[in-house]
Amino acid sequence: MLSLALALLVVSASPPLAQQQLLNDPEIYEKQHFEKRCDIVQYEGDFISRIDINNDGIIDAVVNEGAVVCDGDRGPDCSEEGCPYNFYLQVKEGGYFMIATAQMYGYDFIKRFGNMVFVLKMHPRYCERTDSEPCEMTVRVRGTKFLTISRK
Repeated sequence: MLSLALALLVVSASPPLAQQQLLNDPEIYEKQHFEKRCDIVQYEGDFISRIDINNDGIIDAVVNEGAVVCDGDRGPDCSEEGCPYNFYLQVKEGGYFMIATAQMYGYDFIKRFGNMVFVLKMHPRYCERTDSEPCEMTVRVRGTKFLTISRK
């Protein structure tokens, strides 16, 4: 199977936790970034989703940069391949760290066989296609890694 690492664009497989500073809250961290970058910034309701992405019982976070309006430009880093989504895991001692960033159109977070999984909607090239139909990659987060279950 194609490793999701090919589809994750910037951070996939972050450095070990000991090398990465924990964030108190990814929402504050991300908003501070855009407040420095933009003169006028607005955040839409789907800017952050707080969900348990790795099925460990601890609520994690997914940030949708496409839900940012920076100086009148919605999703300033979005392209024909979608918008950046940043995935953060929360550790039981408190704090978050980023495990991945992906450029995609969006996702569904659904239950399959008792576990929550992502169905990532991505550019067709991530499924090695040249048509216009989005690639749907189903992945599960186990520990701190994305594992590809299927793609179509």
